Amino acid sequence: MTWTDLPGDRPFVLLATRAEDRPADEEYELFLRYSGLPPERLRRVRVEREAMPSIDLDEVAGILVGGSPFNASDPVAKKSSVQLRVEAEMAALVDEVVARDVPFLGACYGVGTLGTHLDATIDGTFAEPISVVEVTLTPEGRVDPLAAELPDTFSAFVGHKEAISALPARAVLLASSPTCPVQMFRVGRNVYATQFHPELDLDGIVTRIHAYAGYGYFAPAELETTLAAVGRAPVTAPSRVLRTFVERYAH
Repeated sequence: MTWTDLPGDRPFVLLATRAEDRPADEEYELFLRYSGLPPERLRRVRVEREAMPSIDLDEVAGILVGGSPFNASDPVAKKSSVQLRVEAEMAALVDEVVARDVPFLGACYGVGTLGTHLDATIDGTFAEPISVVEVTLTPEGRVDPLAAELPDTFSAFVGHKEAISALPARAVLLASSPTCPVQMFRVGRNVYATQFHPELDLDGIVTRIHAYAGYGYFAPAELETTLAAVGRAPVTAPSRVLRTFVERYAH
């Protein structure tokens, strides 16, 4: 299916928080490529630059959230004024999204935003270095509409300093990995988050490795090791989550 086959004309909205232009622009291009959407149907809002505009959830097909250098579990004293503003704006939006069960897919940072709404425990216990991991669907994941096109076990790109240790009962666990128990979950019928990156390909993650080399994801001497780690296995399945999300909610 191509974007011209998608019914409806309401746009999706991508909420982005990357301050560096190259990884920010490439993230948008990756969301376009793997969702199948044209630019006019995927409106990007860089909330690290400006206050989040009012979003009429009746006028959009769905909300997408990209990755972020922000960590929800950081002490408040260490958070910048921009991060605190973004968190407050995200929290207000997610409250409405969950209450109304509006289509939502948060990639990586979506775990922090949606997990905070659920009062889930978010900490560094299950942080994963930038790498490729094997993700396995749960029984609930194997019958979930958004994971329908995924194999039972698949390779995915990860790289995060925090994760959810355990989900509250109101959330449904859809996928897990040996090093991170919560890789994908759902709230209600239409609200999703993934710890892995469904939008990334190898070129995209290499860009981020170089862009965030000084952000504490790996030691300076580990740059080449990290680059080798993301190329150790082909990653093709996760983007199906993004494409299925768009195909399901484009109408």
